[in-house]
Amino acid sequence: MDEVFRALADPNRRRLLDSLNARNGQRLRELCDGLDMARQSVSKHLAILEEANLVTTVRRGREKWHYLNAAPINAIADRWMHRYDRRRAAALADLKQALESALMSESAFSYTTFIKTTPEQLWQALTDPAFTRRYWGVAFETDWRPGSTMTWEENGQRIDDPAQVVLEAEPPRRLSYTWHTPTPEWAAAAGIDDETLAALAAESRSKVTFEIEPHGQTVKLTVIHDDFPDGSTMRQMVSTGWPHLLSDLKTLLETGETLPPVPDEAWQN
Repeated sequence: MDEVFRALADPNRRRLLDSLNARNGQRLRELCDGLDMARQSVSKHLAILEEANLVTTVRRGREKWHYLNAAPINAIADRWMHRYDRRRAAALADLKQALESALMSESAFSYTTFIKTTPEQLWQALTDPAFTRRYWGVAFETDWRPGSTMTWEENGQRIDDPAQVVLEAEPPRRLSYTWHTPTPEWAAAAGIDDETLAALAAESRSKVTFEIEPHGQTVKLTVIHDDFPDGSTMRQMVSTGWPHLLSDLKTLLETGETLPPVPDEAWQN
């Protein structure tokens, strides 16, 4: 956490994080826009943020995309706010943000964690129903080939839709697929009300991408969930659900055990 606080101490680095919070997933030239700094200075600040794990990067061709990583901030919140009413604190923070700033676009959610495992074991944990049922409660029926459809099985419900497809599959390095359809049966099993279901059904479909990189004796896992419309209800839900789910995945791979089940409301708030 020392590296996190040192990185946050500089106002220019906080401005970069604010920019990624407003629009997650930007290239270096986009981050330089509006900042009174040379490109080299911005690169140095980003390197410090990346070293502190506050920013994670993904290469797409020749370009590097930068994403705000929620993991260190979530760890800080867990360390000092578990004794207090986090719902109340979050509500006050949301009110403060609403009063002080205009509505910001939240086009992507990113989370990076380091797991003591191998790329092959992590790939299996992301794709094998025997694993995914343990920490996620979800099983996928697919051959994991790009373009193949996916059937989701969750809470005793099967979700079939031709738009649920594998986008990329490069074992054991990269996996990407479209998110599931919010069906009435799924909503009922998850305790999601009709108003929320209607909002979800009206949104365009999002996608999730898993980047797997060897990192010494660990594996760096970056999850990017994006393609959300502005003001997305689905993004709000997954941004609270992913941290617990990925912590459970990490715990399972490192200890063989899982955390207590994530409550349905964690994906709804």
